[in-house]
Amino acid sequence: MKLLLVEDNLPMQTTLHRSLSRRGMDVMACGDGRHALEKWAAFQPDVVVLDLTLPGLDGLQVLQRARSSGWIAPVLILTARGTVGDRIIGLNAGADDYLPKPFDLDELEARVRALARRSLARTPADYDPGASVSFGRLRHDRHSGAIYSGDQVLELAPRELALLRALMARPGHAVSKEHLFDHVFPGATDVQYEAIEVVAYRLRKKLANSGVVLVTLRGLGYLLKVEP
Repeated sequence: MKLLLVEDNLPMQTTLHRSLSRRGMDVMACGDGRHALEKWAAFQPDVVVLDLTLPGLDGLQVLQRARSSGWIAPVLILTARGTVGDRIIGLNAGADDYLPKPFDLDELEARVRALARRSLARTPADYDPGASVSFGRLRHDRHSGAIYSGDQVLELAPRELALLRALMARPGHAVSKEHLFDHVFPGATDVQYEAIEVVAYRLRKKLANSGVVLVTLRGLGYLLKVEP
């Protein structure tokens, strides 16, 4: 697996480079945003681990430019910014996962490998700047990652957003809990399987008045359905 590590803290960068290399990853590291884009283009990584606070260009700018260029490698944001608002901004900019510092190295490795597995099914259309998916009054802007109800952005927590994105990839079709769990809790080893039901419950409430309902299919999973 080819991993691009973008971290401006040199001791942490060195430690992560050494540790992840020992775990069988081909790691390329850099410490600023402009070099990150250059190395991303040249290295063609399978996964990117990206800090937000970088010199040159910050992590969000790097991510936005990469997605606008059609670069589809999954991105795990690794940062000391741990508020819900920061997570939502990062996920809406096109990140796939978010791990706040301090973190456990085993969890980081598990999340990176989970992202690599999920990336096998991706195509450049997933990040086409002009692409969007609509279902009822909902619209998923694939460029920004935001989901709209009519003209208003839905205010969703990161896990609710991840769940709705996964459902909107197959609107009107049943999506298994196993598939959704992998999207909402990538690489998680200490989360109960039933946690997906809690996220679904919260998302269902936030979809009120959107014209779309989240339906539970016992033994199958969930689906999005347009209200008659």
